[in-house]
Amino acid sequence: MDLITATAAWLADGAHWTGSQGIPNRLLEHLLLSGLSLGLAMLVAIPIGIWIGHTGRFASFAVNLANLARALPSLALIGIVLPITAALDPQLGFKVYPALIAMVVLAIPPILVNTQAGIAGVDRDLVEAGRAMGMTEAGLIRRLELPLALEPIVAGLRSASVQVVATATLGAIFGGGGLGRFLVEGIAQDDDGKTFGGVVLVAALALTVEGAFLFALRLIRSPGLRRTSPARVASSAA
Repeated sequence: MDLITATAAWLADGAHWTGSQGIPNRLLEHLLLSGLSLGLAMLVAIPIGIWIGHTGRFASFAVNLANLARALPSLALIGIVLPITAALDPQLGFKVYPALIAMVVLAIPPILVNTQAGIAGVDRDLVEAGRAMGMTEAGLIRRLELPLALEPIVAGLRSASVQVVATATLGAIFGGGGLGRFLVEGIAQDDDGKTFGGVVLVAALALTVEGAFLFALRLIRSPGLRRTSPARVASSAA
């Protein structure tokens, strides 16, 4: 039985689509871990990116630090934090927290850099005009800069999301859940169908996430829901 046939047979087997070890449950685990990682990264990266982009302070330092974080191998980072998290929580500290931390670190750079670039890229004359009209700094960010920076921010989220979905499989090496369990168990059991079935599922999820963000970007650029033009934002702010 060749690899393609074995993979298709494993995916078509109804027994693999039920129970706590089934594909739907593993998919849900994968989505929850990825979503939590992305949410935590957004809570850190977006406010910092907005502040740096708006004020212009520490921009080079932040971008260089973010690029340095991108160079950190996720598996190595998991290995570094695992002894600490396992000591704090023998269960989740071994199976969940290391992968979660690694994915948050992985997701922060593209979100932070794109948010900073998007906010900093707003026409400074338009920002000064908003100040002249009496807008507060918070008002400038909320009503002027964020609407105009929406497209690069979403692009950063798209990049981070795809990376997180792909990297979430590493958590299974340490006993975590998600679609990575099929890869780990398939290799351990010498079951090519299960191994590459897991690969197909992870790839399909990553492509689905990529497609969803591409659709969102297309909506932002579309004539009906195009990001707010500078003239319209200035008029609204006034």
